Amino acid sequence: MKKRLFILATALLVVSTLCPSLPVSGEDDVRIWKEFVSGLKEAELSPERLRPYRESFREPLLGFLKEMRAKASWAEWNAVPKVFRVGNRVHFLIPLTFNGETATYCFSFLEENNRWFFQHLEGVTIRLDQIGTLPASQFPDLPETQKAWMREELRWSREVWLFNFFASERGKTAALDFFKDGDGYFMAAKVWVPYLEPERAFILYACWEQANLRGNAVTLEKLDEREATIRMQTIYFELYKKTAHLKQQIAFDDYRQLFETIWRDRARAAGWDLEISYSETESVLRFTRKS
Repeated sequence: MKKRLFILATALLVVSTLCPSLPVSGEDDVRIWKEFVSGLKEAELSPERLRPYRESFREPLLGFLKEMRAKASWAEWNAVPKVFRVGNRVHFLIPLTFNGETATYCFSFLEENNRWFFQHLEGVTIRLDQIGTLPASQFPDLPETQKAWMREELRWSREVWLFNFFASERGKTAALDFFKDGDGYFMAAKVWVPYLEPERAFILYACWEQANLRGNAVTLEKLDEREATIRMQTIYFELYKKTAHLKQQIAFDDYRQLFETIWRDRARAAGWDLEISYSETESVLRFTRKS
């Protein structure tokens, strides 16, 4: 039963990132957007005007809207967005700037009895409405940074579900043990980077894997015979800040402990001790060789 609920939740999450339809800019649809922007600007958007895909999304969505309101450049919001109507739902695509970075957001609304209800906010949309004629073997793509985010979101949504399942069935210690992959991770470093001493290969492989496979910002600050320091800005922790669902599923202390358990087991397998510290934006991994 739990597995079926997880699959259903994942399907809803993926579907919510899609806005498949031809753009329509009818006056009634644009009216919805203008009323929404006006209500947001004047802080008059009540919780009753939300009909999220999942009830657990309500509070996170209100939090995201509050943060957007505080940082909004209203001239951007007053522009006419691209409009996509799909039955009784209307989706608006519009570029907005926050903290100096501009990205395209999808705002989704449900319309019932001539009233609109805000349903979802998404930072990733796949333009599969532009697939063209069939047969097709190429599909609209996304920037590598967005695809890395999507891969990590799908991965850690599943992993958190597994953690919760094992914790409920066998306890938290057994759940954390399930995610220890150090021996296999070190083996990957040894066979894929065979021309370096194994302990050194592990550090360099970790940097490569995190940067090139996971899409994280990685800086190798130090590497010698006894010590190594890696700084990472990880999607892992950004996911917890920016997604609506993870906060509902796992406490941050458990989420961080999962991260630390995985990395400490990897360090153990490769013959390193590990200390982990954090700044506002970075995780700092300090390795020292075991004596």
